[in-house]
Amino acid sequence: MGLAKSYAALLESGKVKPDAAQLHVLAKLVTLSDQLNQIPKPNNFINRLFKSPLKPTLRGLYIHGDVGRGKTFLMDLFFASITSLPKQRIHFHAFMQDIHAKRATLKSDDVIADIADDLASRTKLLCLDEMQISDIADAMIIGRLFEALDARGVCIVTTSNLPPDGLYKEGLNRQLFIPFIAWMNEHLEVIHMGDGVDYRLGRMSSRQTYLVGNNISEMNAIWDELTDHSAGESKAIEVLGRTLVVPKSARGCARFTFAELCEHPLGAPDYLALARNFRTIFIDDIPIIKASNRNEAKRFILMIDTFYDSKTKLVISAAAPPEKLYPAGQHAKEFGRTVSRLKEMQSASWWKAT
Repeated sequence: MGLAKSYAALLESGKVKPDAAQLHVLAKLVTLSDQLNQIPKPNNFINRLFKSPLKPTLRGLYIHGDVGRGKTFLMDLFFASITSLPKQRIHFHAFMQDIHAKRATLKSDDVIADIADDLASRTKLLCLDEMQISDIADAMIIGRLFEALDARGVCIVTTSNLPPDGLYKEGLNRQLFIPFIAWMNEHLEVIHMGDGVDYRLGRMSSRQTYLVGNNISEMNAIWDELTDHSAGESKAIEVLGRTLVVPKSARGCARFTFAELCEHPLGAPDYLALARNFRTIFIDDIPIIKASNRNEAKRFILMIDTFYDSKTKLVISAAAPPEKLYPAGQHAKEFGRTVSRLKEMQSASWWKAT
């Protein structure tokens, strides 16, 4: 079944709701799908005359927009529609891990060219999900690699929460990354998904997001709902020259334990960086905070204030309801505001807000 028919079937079944921005992106993907499926299959007599694959005169796509808008969903439908060419679909973070591993083992004068040769020999379509540059090494590599892959006839389709100009925004030596941004704007068709409903958040209307007791199975179920069953990956975020490690992240969600967020020496810049990078934060194992744990209590108050001001969504597993989390201590009066905000952040109106 073609891409347009697959999407129409999902609309008819009610599994997908009509969305003008999705339809705009779909039209671009249908055009590209049709073009790719018309390219002769590799390994035929003509292609074997050349050392590298023939280059199709096709322009790849860079699809960006807010989390939950359906970017990954549409790219996966598009990927499934390509039937005549070798293809690869991978999360951007995993892709870069593979590239770094290959760089460590290859010995040549131009390792990036060798990696591009290898990839181009195995695929004609490369789909990368959730492109985000947060590491100087990635920033230095990805520009050369994309250009080399394009020169070898690999069509690139990528999704991102950010436009090209927003990548590696405050990164070290970002000026060295600027030429690649210009290259993407010229060689890839940049499409904004547009503002609108985060459909994953709509699934939360019937769920509790503040869970009391040992609720690992329910926390995992909510994680699956919001990340489309992603296993999640660790991620590093630069904060004022330091590295903040996110143990588990996927699809605009990050997951921590209380200890990781409040027992370590984190401050407002760390919590703000998390709010800027993730729409939804999962916090497991919040204990009843003892009066003697005043530093942990202070960090928790600061964290909730930061997430509240940033309109961050929270999914929490705690030992007690909000009003019983910190029954006595130096910051008990301040904690009254935290209790109020935790309750508001569980409401349907909070989850429906953009």
